[in-house]
Amino acid sequence: MPPKMTRRPSSPGFIIRTHYMEPLNLTVTELALRLGISRKTLSKILNERGSVSPDMALRLSRAFNTTPQLWLNLQQTVDLWLAENTPGDWQKVTPLPMDQSETA
Repeated sequence: MPPKMTRRPSSPGFIIRTHYMEPLNLTVTELALRLGISRKTLSKILNERGSVSPDMALRLSRAFNTTPQLWLNLQQTVDLWLAENTPGDWQKVTPLPMDQSETA
């Protein structure tokens, strides 16, 4: 099992803002128009109140010449980190005993 990440990973919104919007001098309105989405939808992602969906990942990958997997992986990493660092019933689950011969 890999070591637990202690620092919160960068969100897709942070990456969009710092690595694309700022260097390209894009406003929220301009980028939203290019992506074919509302300013509100983009603003939610930028401010970490919304998630990157598969459709959004396709739009971002086309706009920024990346892969959809990049955006989905960024979102998944943040989501999993938040789940692991938020107390919940998942922590009450105990591992099932596994016969070593079945896992090979």
